[in-house]
Amino acid sequence: MSVPERSTTYSSGRTDSGPPDLRLIHYNDVYHLDASSAEPVGGLSRFMTVIKEYQALSDPTPLTFFSGDAFNPSLESTITKGEHMVPVLNAVGTDVACVGNHDLDFGVRQYRSLTGKCRFPWLLANVLDPALGEGVPLGNAEPTTMLTTREGVKVGVIGLGEREWLETINSLPPDLIYLSATETAKRLVPGLREEGAEIIVCVSHMREPNDMKLARQTEGLIDIVLGGHDHYYSHGVVEGTHVLRSGTDFKQLSYIEARRREDGSGKWDFDVERRDMISSTPQHAETVELVNKLTSRLRKSLEKSVGWTAAPLDARFRTVRLKESNMGNFVCDLMRLHYKGDCALMAAGTIRGDQIYAPGAIRIKDITNCFPFEDPVVVINVTGKQLWEALENGVSLYPALEGRFPQVSNIWFIFDPTKPVGERILSARVGDEKLSNDPDAEEGKRKYRLVTRGYMGRGKDGYRSLLIEPEGGEAEEVVSEENGILISMLLRQYFMSLRVLDQWKNWGPAMSAHWDGVSRKMEGACPTITPNPSPASPRKTEAMWEQAQSGGSPTSPSSPTAGKSGRMKAPSSGGWKEWTAGSLRRRQMSMGPMDEEAIARGQQQVSSMDDVLEKAGENAVDEESDTEAEEEKEDDDDDGMEDVEKSLNLARRVCAKWCRLAGVEAKCVDEMREDEFEVEWTRAIAPRLEGRIKMIGGEGDEEVAFV
Repeated sequence: MSVPERSTTYSSGRTDSGPPDLRLIHYNDVYHLDASSAEPVGGLSRFMTVIKEYQALSDPTPLTFFSGDAFNPSLESTITKGEHMVPVLNAVGTDVACVGNHDLDFGVRQYRSLTGKCRFPWLLANVLDPALGEGVPLGNAEPTTMLTTREGVKVGVIGLGEREWLETINSLPPDLIYLSATETAKRLVPGLREEGAEIIVCVSHMREPNDMKLARQTEGLIDIVLGGHDHYYSHGVVEGTHVLRSGTDFKQLSYIEARRREDGSGKWDFDVERRDMISSTPQHAETVELVNKLTSRLRKSLEKSVGWTAAPLDARFRTVRLKESNMGNFVCDLMRLHYKGDCALMAAGTIRGDQIYAPGAIRIKDITNCFPFEDPVVVINVTGKQLWEALENGVSLYPALEGRFPQVSNIWFIFDPTKPVGERILSARVGDEKLSNDPDAEEGKRKYRLVTRGYMGRGKDGYRSLLIEPEGGEAEEVVSEENGILISMLLRQYFMSLRVLDQWKNWGPAMSAHWDGVSRKMEGACPTITPNPSPASPRKTEAMWEQAQSGGSPTSPSSPTAGKSGRMKAPSSGGWKEWTAGSLRRRQMSMGPMDEEAIARGQQQVSSMDDVLEKAGENAVDEESDTEAEEEKEDDDDDGMEDVEKSLNLARRVCAKWCRLAGVEAKCVDEMREDEFEVEWTRAIAPRLEGRIKMIGGEGDEEVAFV
């Protein structure tokens, strides 16, 4: 069914032929710059075409409102920590925004850094941080603001958030004060009226029922609530207050015409138009260039190292879809500890790497390739019986290499694949507490805080027992998909917490306290290794680091395969010795650690649409020639690295096929010894197997005695 590009959401019935007294544009919850495959396809470049169409109107010129959530989650933000969205929000012409929960995912310090570069105010009146002073909102956001159109209309704006999403963010300052949205509006709106506001607009980041409650309890005090947080389009009128949310992800926006009523009441009539960005919507040429500029910088960052592993991380399908994996343990533990859950369970199909990540550097590219899905981590409350049924589903198709096989944290279970489907789990426990599939037994009724993927919370891959209540299931939703963050981002933040050199200056005390706690608890199944520089090559990595800081890419000074730019090239001679573990690790080291501040500087270079247009002009060619030449050299060396990677992938596939046909079980590579770990900029991880999943009755029958 085709999607109409333009439709009327609400008509006031006014027949005035002249222009309105006020024009408003509203959008909310935007994450991805590129278009999707399903209609409405969205995409920033199409969105900008429609924005420019409305902003070209005059008498009056429109005001543009944003209701929060831009800096996370997306694969792009995994690299930039939200920095890439600043020029986007500015280019859209945003006049005012409300703070969203995901805008705080990287901590308050990063939020303040990002919003400080925005050319508009961010509002949040009802969440206060006493550490900043009496009555000061979280992150130094403003409680209200007054916008004045070119025609002189004064628009009073208040920003409000809800309590629920505050409880899902682990990196907030302590002792925050949450105030009732209704009481805050009743206290602040009269002040805006006294300052001359002719109309009151609330930008909110709350669920629709909370926006409706606000409108009902304020009884017409607010003229229109422009909401966010929900990812759908809707409109309603409660006690004379319009409540509107305008979709998500640059797929929709609302255009609103407001006219004063002629009865002298001071009230306004609204006409609301919905616009969908469909595939036939033209793309704004300059914005296409902006997106290309931003994403090209991101692509270069994918090769950078964000962490290091001293243990081989087994992400092979034949491992994660049949048995316990140290990669599964590591990620599930991280999910559980980040959200303070009792246990964690994810379908093994979440892990897409299908390879062993040998000891050495972990790149952004490795993370995004292994965990590409963009459904966030969620938290749900389930009973012991529901959890038991989830485990039964996970092993129901064994030994098929199905993605539903479970990887777990703080869950221990034994299964027998020779038993009938639905009866394969012999025993299971969460920590020291036994589970039961008997709904009347205490073990079956006991509630657990389970951390999982949104995909499973929607009952996918047969996990019907984990289906959340809003989807028709029985699992109680604690942290929803809209509030959760991506697995790739969890990994990124964890590796950032392990750095010992050049730590990110915007990390902040709240982020540090949270991740330090997570790291301590991870030490059981996932210990870390402190750098131990070799006496034979003192400060080798310090020289590499200095080279990185000066604009190059680090490499071992003695490496015979380093190119002129300091980057490693594919081996051209030396035979098999080039493919030893040591040689491969040196090659990985040449990628260099991700320089957090360099990423920020790179994003600042594309700070607005004007910058992009200027740099695209003829006058910019000579100025950037040196930079372009340097980038071309790096691209040449990148080709060498790609050749190495292609060769390794080909060898890996051939070896895997030979092993399968020959009936040989390929063993995992050896761990790195502590004295081998010479990298100085971070601690290395070393995830272990713990015997969380035991199988009996099939091939490879194992002894079990833990339940």
